Amino acid sequence: MARTAAALHILVKHESQAQDILQQLKKGAKFQALAKKYSTCPSGKKGGDLGEFPKGAMVPAFDKVCFSGELITPHLVKTKFGWHIVKVLYRT
Repeated sequence: MARTAAALHILVKHESQAQDILQQLKKGAKFQALAKKYSTCPSGKKGGDLGEFPKGAMVPAFDKVCFSGELITPHLVKTKFGWHIVKVLYRT
């Protein structure tokens, strides 16, 4: 069982904007560039990089994707903060 994960994310207010960003990613857009452009999270300035974090450090829905979702594939997650596009880089 993984104890830590590393991820990038983009946080936006509306699902429609999150879906639009997902489509841009599918067409080959760079995750970090979109994070800098659209993310409302302070991590957006760093290309959405959240670094490595322990299991349980994030809100439950976000944590679940980070520890059970497919690696590298962008996932859409709704939390109390808004809509996240999450790209899990690795788990340890």
